[in-house]
Amino acid sequence: MDTDPARPTTRTTGESADPTGRPRFGPRLLAAMETHGPLCVGIDPHPELLGQWGLPDSPDGLARFSDAVLEAVAGRVAAVKPQSAFFERHGSAGVAVLERLLADLRSSGTLSVLDAKRGDIGSTMRAYAEAYLEDRSPLAADALTVTPYLGPGALTPAVDLARETGRGLFVLVLTSNPEAAAIQHVGQPSVARAVVDELVRLNAGLEPVGDVGLVVGATVGDTPQRLGIDLAAAGGIVLAPGVGAQGATPDDLARTFAGLERRVLVPVSRGILSAGPVPARIRESAATLTSELTSRLWS
Repeated sequence: MDTDPARPTTRTTGESADPTGRPRFGPRLLAAMETHGPLCVGIDPHPELLGQWGLPDSPDGLARFSDAVLEAVAGRVAAVKPQSAFFERHGSAGVAVLERLLADLRSSGTLSVLDAKRGDIGSTMRAYAEAYLEDRSPLAADALTVTPYLGPGALTPAVDLARETGRGLFVLVLTSNPEAAAIQHVGQPSVARAVVDELVRLNAGLEPVGDVGLVVGATVGDTPQRLGIDLAAAGGIVLAPGVGAQGATPDDLARTFAGLERRVLVPVSRGILSAGPVPARIRESAATLTSELTSRLWS
């Protein structure tokens, strides 16, 4: 397998480039969604799922789990989203598995969205950015989830490095956990709307889509409308977790993201991976859900 972290995932000829000449993340992801549909397969090797697969809760179990998912879906879905925490809990050996997974995704031409939800200020945020968005880093992904709740401006080091390297970010805006409302919904305008206003600025002038996306839970219903948030105006692709185990359905997606249907990337983990450990069954489950999502969102 190709283990060179310096080369972002395969790009399509003619995609928009940033001022450095690198193909930009947003158009690359949009093209992958047009080719493969809106599904993003989450790789969340939590202990219960490893046990269901008959695998040990160990770095070896992580590696076998990741390899099976990669065999099943690489090159067949728009993106894959590893959850960093489930690898980190095994220490350096688990992180080594994550490094190899990210390298294998690059080699397969499949976009990676690393779910690490990093957020800090100044030099610390720059260090996080270098860990996950720098060409030379073995943990480099095509995109990274980040939290803006130390102030949207705290994301600047990550935004700058993502632009330099042709990568992207997904910024938490409205999450699906019920307790999030105590922070995200507060204020006039709300905290969440202030974050979206910053994303409007960051993506301004980028066509056909910006490189800084939004994380908006598929379970939030009409919350964006109630808070006066125009998700389309943010100019980025929406990462919409919550389908499946958290209770959201394709119909919920169609209602919440009306008008944004072809810019919604839907991460699903347990709803697909419970079909494992046989790669063919995971592949069939992913294909079935892709067809359902495409039919409901893109009709």
